[in-house]
Amino acid sequence: MTFELLEKLESKINQAVETIALLQMEIEELKEDKVNLSEKTEQLQSENNRLTDEHQQWQSRLSSLVGKIEQVENSVD
Repeated sequence: MTFELLEKLESKINQAVETIALLQMEIEELKEDKVNLSEKTEQLQSENNRLTDEHQQWQSRLSSLVGKIEQVENSVD
C-alpha cells in the first residue's frame, strides 16, 4: 500500500510540475502582451496629442476667419 501512495504522490507532483511549467509559459506570454500593449498605448497617446494640437490649430484658424468675416460684415453695415 505504501508503494501505491508513493506512486500517487509522484503522479500528483508530476502534474503539479507540468501545471507550473504551463503557467510560467502563460505568464511570459502575458508579460509580452503587457509590453506590447504599453507600447501601443504610448503610440496612441502620442497620436491623440498630435490630433488634439491639430484640432486646436484648426479651431484657432477658423475663429480668426470668422472674426475677419464679422469685421467685413460690420464695415459693410
